Amino acid sequence: MFPRAIILVRYSTYSSGKNVVANFRTIGKGASVKSVIAIPTRHFGITGTLCRANETIDDFRAREEKKEQEYVKQQQASGASGTTSSSHVDTFSSTSNDQQAPDPDVERAKEMILDAALAFVQSHGWSKQAIAKGAETVNYPSVSHGLFPRGGIELVHHFYKQCNLKLIDYLKQETADLERVPNPSEFARKAIEYRLRLLEPYLKYWPQALGLMALPPNAPHSLANVLTLVDDICYYAGDRSVDFNWYTRRIGLACIYKTTELYMLQDSSTGFEKTWKFLERRMEEASLVHDFLVKSEDATHHLQNAVGSAFTTARNILGLNFERR
Repeated sequence: MFPRAIILVRYSTYSSGKNVVANFRTIGKGASVKSVIAIPTRHFGITGTLCRANETIDDFRAREEKKEQEYVKQQQASGASGTTSSSHVDTFSSTSNDQQAPDPDVERAKEMILDAALAFVQSHGWSKQAIAKGAETVNYPSVSHGLFPRGGIELVHHFYKQCNLKLIDYLKQETADLERVPNPSEFARKAIEYRLRLLEPYLKYWPQALGLMALPPNAPHSLANVLTLVDDICYYAGDRSVDFNWYTRRIGLACIYKTTELYMLQDSSTGFEKTWKFLERRMEEASLVHDFLVKSEDATHHLQNAVGSAFTTARNILGLNFERR
């Protein structure tokens, strides 16, 4: 009689598909076969699970369930760590996207460098070279101009800001002992003259500054500087109006300031005498323009819609508020 054989089959979950391994054991004559086991096994990690010859189905199932539980625990642990890592990444991304508050020490260093750089405008213009020279003056390396990626326009804005602050100090001094300005028009004229005289040391290179301020990326900040300037003058001149006059006075004064500034660039008279006479004539004409805008209903409506939020926007751009005292 032919010998009987027990075929032990092992299924593998390797990528190549099922791998069947058949072991033939020759059993002597008269031997009986109790069972034939063909059980697919699960693999955890690198090593596979093989059916043991003396293991029952219950033992095999218990061992597999235990390993299955261990596997689930490992997956949960790795999932938790992955979630934590993801949360860290998300937190970092959100933090990096948020605008970080400026470092006070860095801001002070930048102020020092820009203040010193103004002394080199007459030789280097409104440029990175002037900023580099200013950095060296206050014992910073010349490469510190890298703190000012926008270049010369940052020096221009710094100068404009410093001049506006000096103007506010002047206006406060002029109105310190007055309950009310007797002649607001004359007060505004003197304020504009004072502000324009601050340009005299840099007048030769001021056309370059005007060109930089007129560039599209720089225009919003530059416009905000002008609007803030005339707003301060009107305020200290006694303008507390809440009607349309609030707009017309400031827009008119801004136009007068800019036209006088351009006239000043071409004035070669002693002490800019012609410029100040030009300013006087413009202030006299301003009342006529004001009357036209107030009396014309269409002009009032359209202009108010166009510039109603301009001065608020200017203050927001510069990070200023409306508290002056």
